[in-house]
Formats: sequence, structure tokens, C-alpha cells
Amino acid sequence: MNRSIPLVVLAMAILAFATVMLVVGPKLQIGSEPSPPGLRPYTAQELRGRQQYISLGCVYCHSQQPRTPDQAPDAERGWGRASVAADYAYDYPHLMGTMRTGPDLFNVGARLPSAAWQLTHLYQPRAVSPWSIMPAYPFLFETKDRAAPGDLVVWLPPKQRIPGKVVVAKPEARDLVAYLLSLDHTYPVPADAIRDDGYAKKAAGK
Repeated sequence: MNRSIPLVVLAMAILAFATVMLVVGPKLQIGSEPSPPGLRPYTAQELRGRQQYISLGCVYCHSQQPRTPDQAPDAERGWGRASVAADYAYDYPHLMGTMRTGPDLFNVGARLPSAAWQLTHLYQPRAVSPWSIMPAYPFLFETKDRAAPGDLVVWLPPKQRIPGKVVVAKPEARDLVAYLLSLDHTYPVPADAIRDDGYAKKAAGK
């Protein structure tokens, strides 16, 4: 019984040390990072789409954190420059992700800026990417006999079409696409975004 007290104290000390190093320290270091001039807050529609992104579990298969060239060839994959802390100034909770079952989406709004493409891809990924293993989200859409004024009809290739019907995007699909198109971090990296390894200066071409 007497040995349990030192073990508990040691465990609490390790936990406290880890908390200071992994939570408190980073918060003090980058918690006050200003947002880059090229980054804007999300609109109300984009925030609703962000909630759709979370609820559908997109974060489990897609990351939003391109890495530096010494860690991965993300720039060569067309995913853009490595992210820095300031890029997430308006993100809460952060959706950086850890898995890459699908491509990184940090710059999907710049890489695939077509709302029509995004809607088709959500309705049936194989309609635009035959090799895709992404699940379809038909519940974000509605099938009708004809489109009504204000409806956003989804383009589908002939093999995916339903004879005599049209597929219309629900508000949830529009919101999600608005969020995806907002993911555009092609602005220059702030010169002081990373202070220690010099990456920011390299990314900025300095």
C-alpha cells in the first residue's frame, strides 16, 4: 500500500509535465498568432457546411495539413505549401486530421473550385473519379420529376442519370460545398509564422 503513493505521485507528475509541454507551452507560443491577411472568417453558410463536414466524418479520411518537403511530397501532390499555425486562426475545433484515406483538403477550394463538380462528387464519387473509394451521400440530395425555381440541379454522366428524373441539391449539400470551396490557403505565408526552422521564409521565397 505504501508503494502506491509514490507511483500515484509519479504518474501525476508525468501527466502534469506532459500537459505543460504539449498543451500549455504550445498555447503560449502560438495561441496569439494573428490571422494571415489573406485568410477570412467563415460565412454563416460555410460554418453550417463545416458542421456537415464534421457530422459526416470527413475528418476521419481527409487531412487539412500539408507537410513540409522534408516530411512528405505534399507540394508535389498538388496539395499546396505546408500549413502553419496562423492558417487555422478561425478553425474551432481544428480539423487537421491524421488519416489520408482520401487526399488532403487544405486547398481543395483552389484545386477543385467548381461547385458543380463538388456536388456531383458528393452525390456519387465514382461519377467523376472511377477509382474513388469515398462513400456516396445521396441523402444530401433529392430526386424530383422536374426542377422547381431556385433548385440547384446536379450534373450527372449518362450512366448515373435516372430516366425522367433530376437530382437536386438539398441545403445541406450546398452548405458543405460552400465550406469545401472556402478551403483555399494559397495566400503567402506570413514571414514570422514559423520562427525556428526557417520554413516560412522558404515558402515565401525569401
